[in-house]
Amino acid sequence: MPLRPTGLSKLSRLQSGLLLALAGAVAFSGKAIIVKLAYRYGVDPVTLLMYRMLFALPLFLAMIWWATYRSAKPVQPLQRRDWLAIFGLGFCGYYLASFLDFLGLQYISASLGRLILYLNPTLVLLLGWLLFAQRVTPRQLGAMGLSYAGVLLVFGHELRFDGWSTALGAALVFGSALSYAVYLVYSGALVQRIGALRLVGWATTVACILCIGQFVLLRPLEAALVAPEVIWLSLLNAVLCTAAPVVLVMLAIERIGAGLTAQVGMVGPMATLLMGALILGEPFNAWILAGTALVLAGVLWVSRPSR
Repeated sequence: MPLRPTGLSKLSRLQSGLLLALAGAVAFSGKAIIVKLAYRYGVDPVTLLMYRMLFALPLFLAMIWWATYRSAKPVQPLQRRDWLAIFGLGFCGYYLASFLDFLGLQYISASLGRLILYLNPTLVLLLGWLLFAQRVTPRQLGAMGLSYAGVLLVFGHELRFDGWSTALGAALVFGSALSYAVYLVYSGALVQRIGALRLVGWATTVACILCIGQFVLLRPLEAALVAPEVIWLSLLNAVLCTAAPVVLVMLAIERIGAGLTAQVGMVGPMATLLMGALILGEPFNAWILAGTALVLAGVLWVSRPSR
């Protein structure tokens, strides 16, 4: 009899972890959809990104407070080298990656943008090989080939309709994926020292300040006068697609581990594909489905641990 509650508890933990991971993946996937909707009201990327980060800033400050004062473990004070690293990671991992992503989504579909961003694991692998001479196995090379073949399939399909604007948008979003991969490669040591939640909170706060400062420098204050729909979409983007996925994925990892959480997260491109078709009227055809399947297969293969 005593074993029954334990078994139910494990099952409940698994189910809740899977639901949290699924919710986090779908919520993060909605970012591109919301950005594309906001562009319909004539807002530019600098202003749109400013509003997203302005609304997200209080949430990230709350994250810092929680990680610093509510942590069960002793919190190490930040040193000068930590602050420099946080600024660099915040710049490349959240400010630059977000800015390039917003710029690129002016020219390509949300589905293609999401597929390009999903090349992150392969980019991390390549950066590890280039920067730290880490070994790349034949299996990993094959997985990367599958992923890039999938992106090229969807890219070629869109290029026939939109020409070089598709190439520009794809290059910008690829730059976003590369910038975030640099963040992932260099954040490992700092995560171990100051903690994941604390690092994310500070790095995203740096990005928020940079995005707001960029707007102040590049745009007149009158540019902040946008359609009410842009305000509501930016608030939704900040809460539902920026801060919430971070918390949901961390809770999922706590319950079911990083590996299973990452596998559940692979529903992200499919969620973007479906939302793009239903909400934005983007194409939903065999070419896009085949490309998405190849990208997902490659990411799953490259993410599996070696035996």
